[in-house]
Amino acid sequence: MKKYLIVGLGNIGDKYKDTRHNIGFSVLDNLAKTKEISFETKKLADITSFKFKGRSFILLKPNTYMNLSGKAVKYWMEKEKIPLDNLLIITDDVNIPFGTIRLKNKGSAGGHNGMQNIQDILQTNIYPRLRFGIGGDYKKGRQIDYVLGKWTSEEKEILPERLDKINQIIPSFGLAGINNTMNIFNGK
Repeated sequence: MKKYLIVGLGNIGDKYKDTRHNIGFSVLDNLAKTKEISFETKKLADITSFKFKGRSFILLKPNTYMNLSGKAVKYWMEKEKIPLDNLLIITDDVNIPFGTIRLKNKGSAGGHNGMQNIQDILQTNIYPRLRFGIGGDYKKGRQIDYVLGKWTSEEKEILPERLDKINQIIPSFGLAGINNTMNIFNGK
């Protein structure tokens, strides 16, 4: 059975819950809820899994804090014997308008410390990633406050539809591959 490691980036703790920077956690929490599965705390992460059409999807929320996410990613890739092509990192991106979902099979960290740590530890930037646009509506020097801030009421209204869209993207990634999934979902 083919296995896929789906990693949502975020920070642990109540003060980070429902913040823009924790969209990776929110995505996986939403998917777990629809699949009626629960996370359990294991080494370096909260983890759960589900099977779909002959594929196993392992959902991982690192508990190493955002900037050290690579340690948990590498550990679970090795433990579960997941190849780079079967890894999908879900993260926020201030350079993309709010709600825009962008899949890529490689790329830079784009100034994101969690992504940079993953690239440093994996020693490559060639792995699939899903960037969720959180917009860049902040004043110069206020990026940290913005990404660690809560969603606006307007964003909260749109968020459920975007999370449901990602619930379709994740199985497609495992069944159709990154390139076909990019063709189907990018820009929608």
